[in-house]
Amino acid sequence: MRLLRIGPPGRERPATLAGDGRLLDLSALTEDIDGAFLAGGGIDRARAAVDAGGLPELDPALRVGPPVARPGKIVCIGLNYSDHAREAGAPPPTEPVLFLKAPNTIVGPNDEVLVPRGSAKTDWEVELAVVIGRTARYLTGPERALAHVAGYTIANDVSEREFQLERGGTWDKGKSCETFNPLGPWLVTADEVPDPQRLGMRLWVNGAAKQDGSTQNMIFGVAELVHYVSQFMVLEPGDVLNTGTPAGVAMGAPDPKPYLREGDVLELEIDGLGRQRQVVGQAR
Repeated sequence: MRLLRIGPPGRERPATLAGDGRLLDLSALTEDIDGAFLAGGGIDRARAAVDAGGLPELDPALRVGPPVARPGKIVCIGLNYSDHAREAGAPPPTEPVLFLKAPNTIVGPNDEVLVPRGSAKTDWEVELAVVIGRTARYLTGPERALAHVAGYTIANDVSEREFQLERGGTWDKGKSCETFNPLGPWLVTADEVPDPQRLGMRLWVNGAAKQDGSTQNMIFGVAELVHYVSQFMVLEPGDVLNTGTPAGVAMGAPDPKPYLREGDVLELEIDGLGRQRQVVGQAR
């Protein structure tokens, strides 16, 4: 099932994309696609409502918002692809590298991405995002970790490298600028992604291919990450886990590095999860 949120920022309506391409309104079932919806059997109710028929249609020309309402937290994994660690000049980690992004970084998959004031090194990162569906706390192992996953979507983990690496030694300030986490277009439910470690992922800037990787090359897979993170913090329904990016970011390119500028166009896709497109603007 493909769940999404349709409408202007702050007034999105819950919806599902039917197999025939129609957008069906889920407002009669729930106010939003959020942690309460995911934890309370919302996916099963939505599936039953689609099967029963009669759901009103929505205009497909409406804006697509992020597929999950503002999460409690966005947990991110750094250097989780060996080729990306290599291009960053870092050894592959022996344990997952964790950092957090502010929840208000989330925007829709086709919304504008803003280069922050004072930025010279704004970068892109296509990532598989995991949306939590059940509380994960001190899980005993990876074996049952995927049972806590509601589904998957695409994230662009936009990053300002100078803020991240040269301004005080903390990653979060280079990761939490406004618009720095386009998400979507859909939340594809876990039952439709039987193996999250076999998904191709690609990113283009101004039509030029920059990233072309696969989740099979993660150092730590999705199940291991959900288990690991649950040892340090409680993952709650609606939380988002960004799982890392393959090689091909601007930071890893030869000089002069092609960091993002106003007017650039980003396009991202992951197999089965849809596609994003963002035009880069400048924060004023």
